[in-house]
Formats: sequence, structure tokens, C-alpha cells
Amino acid sequence: KKEKEYVILPNGILALCGETYYPVPSELKDQKVLKINSTYGAFAALLEDGRVVTWGHADYGGDSSAVQGELKDQVVQKIYSTGFAFAALLGNGRVVTWGHPRWGGDSSAVQGELKDQVVKKIYSTGFAFAALLEDGGRVVTWGNDDFGGDSSAVQGELKDQVVEQIYSTGYAFAAVLGNGRVVTWGGAH
Repeated sequence: KKEKEYVILPNGILALCGETYYPVPSELKDQKVLKINSTYGAFAALLEDGRVVTWGHADYGGDSSAVQGELKDQVVQKIYSTGFAFAALLGNGRVVTWGHPRWGGDSSAVQGELKDQVVKKIYSTGFAFAALLEDGGRVVTWGNDDFGGDSSAVQGELKDQVVEQIYSTGYAFAAVLGNGRVVTWGGAH
């Protein structure tokens, strides 16, 4: 069933505009929205008070109830997305993920690498995330192995190098190193 659609006005308040299949949650009523990110089937709104509100299809990150405890009382700096999952970068440098576990929503396998590290920025393909760490520009990846979630084959090339920037397609990542070299990983689509 179609529901009413809203847009964000310049003052950050949501306004009625049409119809959609994913109705805006009541938690957003009269709230100032700083930014909305999306996957292929869900939305995540970062509110002025630092809360994150999600809606849409649960398999695409529309249900963040499992991680709300990790997000509560935290400053969320930014939200990133693949086509199926979200990653919130917290003010303390931690990363919290939710959505489809195979396509970026489960970062538990790399939380040990992220622990006690400050994440500078997160990049994404349609199916995986890459976190660039403040610590010498190290890169930590998770999500679908075939589409950038597994960077183990290139970690030797990245080791002891400063990663200046990461770029992505829907399927692969490219890291520009401080010496000007480029290292790529992920799918060749």
C-alpha cells in the first residue's frame, strides 16, 4: 500500500509531498534532519540531536533496532551505505553496522581490527565497506568478499604505505597511495 511521501525542507523539517511505499516514521515528526542516506530499499536519517532513525525493508537496513543500544548516547558523525547495509561512524571513531550481514551489515569479523583505532572515513561499493584508519592510512574491509569486502590479497601492497584516498565503483575499490601508486581490489565487473 502506498503511503504519503515527505521531503526535507531547507530548515530540516520534513514536509508532505506525495506517496511512497516506505512511510516516514513518526519519530521524524517535527525533528530536524541533518542527512538521509539510502540503500536499495531503506533509509537512515541522522537527526540534529544525534539520533539515527531508519525505515524501509529490514533486509536493506530499514531495521536498526539491534544496534540502537550501540548508537544511543553517541555522537554519530556520518552514515555510509552499500546497496544493502549502513555503517555509522561515531564521534569516538567506532563503527556500527546494520543491514544485510553478507553485504556490509555485519562488521563483527573486523571489529578487532577497528578496536582502539580512529576511522578517518568509510567508503563503499554496492556490497562492501572499506574503512580508512587515521593510523598511517591502514584499510579495513568487510562485506561481500567478491566485491571489495576482502582486501587480504592486496594488504601486502598497502602495508607500510599511506593511503591518501579511496575510490569505488559498484563492485571494486581503488586506493591511491602516498607514493602515487594505485592498488585495486574487488570485482572486475
